[in-house]
Amino acid sequence: MAGMFETKAGMSAGDSNRAFKQQLNKVYKWYTGGFFLFVVVLAILEQMGLSREWIGFIFLLATIGLYAGIGIMSRTTDAAEYYVAGRRVPAVYNGMATGADWMSAASFIGMAGTLYLTGYSGLAFIMGWTGGYCLVALFLAPYLRKFGQFTIPDFLGERYGGNLPRFIGIFAAILCSFTYVVAQIYGVGLITSRLTGVAFELGVFLGLGGILVCSFLGGMRAVTWTQVAQYIILIVAYMIPVVWLSVKQTSVPVPQAIYGFQLEKVSAKEKLLTEDPKELEVRGIFKARSEALAEKLKDPAAALVADKAAAEARLTELRATNAPSSDIAAAEKAIADLPKDEAAAKAAWTRGKAAADTKSKPLNGMPPHAQQFAGDPNGDATAVAAYDTSRRNFLALIFCLMIGTAALPHILMRYYTVPSVKEARQSVTWSLFFIFLLYFTAPALAVLVKYEVFNVVVGTPFDQLPAWVASWNKVDPSLMSITDINKDGILQLNEMTIGGDIIVLATAEIGGLPYVISGLVAAGGLAAALSTADGLLLTIANALSHDLYYKMIDPNASTARRVTISKMLLLIVALAAAYVAAQKPADILFLVSAAFSFAAAAFFPALVLGIFWKRATGIAASIGMIAGLGTTFYYMVTTQPWMRGLFGVTSPVELWWGIQPISAGVFGVPLGFAVIIVLSLVTPAPSRKVQELVEHVRYPSLKAA
Repeated sequence: MAGMFETKAGMSAGDSNRAFKQQLNKVYKWYTGGFFLFVVVLAILEQMGLSREWIGFIFLLATIGLYAGIGIMSRTTDAAEYYVAGRRVPAVYNGMATGADWMSAASFIGMAGTLYLTGYSGLAFIMGWTGGYCLVALFLAPYLRKFGQFTIPDFLGERYGGNLPRFIGIFAAILCSFTYVVAQIYGVGLITSRLTGVAFELGVFLGLGGILVCSFLGGMRAVTWTQVAQYIILIVAYMIPVVWLSVKQTSVPVPQAIYGFQLEKVSAKEKLLTEDPKELEVRGIFKARSEALAEKLKDPAAALVADKAAAEARLTELRATNAPSSDIAAAEKAIADLPKDEAAAKAAWTRGKAAADTKSKPLNGMPPHAQQFAGDPNGDATAVAAYDTSRRNFLALIFCLMIGTAALPHILMRYYTVPSVKEARQSVTWSLFFIFLLYFTAPALAVLVKYEVFNVVVGTPFDQLPAWVASWNKVDPSLMSITDINKDGILQLNEMTIGGDIIVLATAEIGGLPYVISGLVAAGGLAAALSTADGLLLTIANALSHDLYYKMIDPNASTARRVTISKMLLLIVALAAAYVAAQKPADILFLVSAAFSFAAAAFFPALVLGIFWKRATGIAASIGMIAGLGTTFYYMVTTQPWMRGLFGVTSPVELWWGIQPISAGVFGVPLGFAVIIVLSLVTPAPSRKVQELVEHVRYPSLKAA
């Protein structure tokens, strides 16, 4: 297998590339067949009595071992191989690698979960992320390939001249990529703990080993061939359970074609659940809890004193009457669980009230799945305003995700690895196809799982609930928990808390498939998280070693020294990201989504104008990137709750036109374009050499490099 990574000597470039592609076809056909055989063997062993724990360990060790093996065979110290895989990756394989690089834990695990929880509004993610690749094909990939640099900061430095644009690009690339990679490693920890039963923190560092072996030894060459292998695993793992669930519910094995019919049934069930007397009873209990907490929050200090006095009186009474030891232990635990001081009480009761407010709403706080936007365009003034704001945020999120996708450094780096400009264009097409396979399926998966939950789980006695409910509650109670609020012994929808992150991972168990398929899905999620983490870590390390160290600090550094420094930095960054992920930082999903706004505001105007407008100047691009990124960051800091707390912002929240902070890039991108255009017109034009380079890259009549 190692031979597939080498080019045969004595051939022309065209013959060499064809032979190389044929070799790849042969290797990955054997790999795919072997993978299917591996799953079948495990399924047979499960029927013979192999335990779930062993199945999980085998999937974890086999997949990480496979990725490590590819990494070891792809090890290199050659700069072109390490940074851009020798620029000889065929378009179809680069499309698969890009698909895996893009299909992060957020896409694989979170996409269907987001659609499950938010319904129609979650389609903004699919439309934005998929549409971004259209922008990549039209405006960026082929032209960046013509310029021929290694990284996006490298392009900015060469196109705009000087180190300032390069340095700003380095800072923005690290800002976008680090928050993103933390989330991937968090996903690795979650999946590894589910596969093996080890603690989450240990799972983080087990997964980190698989990430490092791939990217540390062989850079982009190892990451590319590993990502192709990972894409095959993740797409198979994603499709099998949803096809099975489709057959179980409708007898049709094409979920994308029939989920509209299931959505009609879900909508009908939503109406019944909204009006169900037992659901109304549960919602009433939560509403009473919310009102009680609201009263406590009027004077937290006095309420805390009263709660402590009542709890202590209860314990004294139980002891005086020789109550059962279990009752006394429960009373002692209630005292221990009380907030320690007024600040802690205020924080806990605020969280509790927010949760109770959500659960006092119909459908557990979820909107009707087929409802387009909040509010009503034909209602009163309040309903019309809510509708307009919801629609505005939907469109703003699509805009930010599209522009951000087109500007993410770890994705754009992939188009430096193909042999030619023509293959860069073809590669984007293949990327869209391979990403489409998953994104076209995610809405169907969300609807099929919601149908199963509404019709099979809800209304079931607590002692007869499916086994997957209890097993996921053990993994993380915040992802799955149930409580009999009204004490009737029957599960109502609002008595269940289900996190979006388990929708995909639990699909096989929800559908009643053998556990080996659950292990396969977890392995697919692990492949998605590892593949993206590899690309992100490589982006950060290359920005520091190639762009900062080699281009700005020591231009005379040898190739071996540059690659060695990149590997050292990659190790440091990976350990730092794993440490942050192990802390389970608050609002990490927001920060990942915000990375798209950061990338959009920082890179997109400078990249597009740098390619299509030869008059764009370096100082204008630098100030434009700072203005766009600064505006985006400022809006997030002043409007997003977690970031407001992090930076100590206490002023009232003022949303601009009602736009949520996740879409802050909608303000930064236009500002970046405006600043670059205006300042370019009033500053000296770039050198004739730069303008000729832009003309050469821009116009297809000139022979492509």
